[in-house]
Amino acid sequence: MDIGTGIAILGPALAVGLAGAGAGVGIGLAGKGSLEAMARNPNMYSKIQTNMLIAAALAESVAIYGLVIAFILLGKI
Repeated sequence: MDIGTGIAILGPALAVGLAGAGAGVGIGLAGKGSLEAMARNPNMYSKIQTNMLIAAALAESVAIYGLVIAFILLGKI
């Protein structure tokens, strides 16, 4: 394997790694905020939980998007 192929493989790895890290941070912040909100106002539990699940799904879609981009990049090597 030459240096060009090694650098080309680094792109998909960065795509998955950074997308996964971003999704993890996003889900962590959404969970933290929703738990604090539920602790302050337990009556709003169902609304807060619904909004938090939507936010978590959107953050997770970023990780899946990074994985798809990595597969596309690997297909071009």
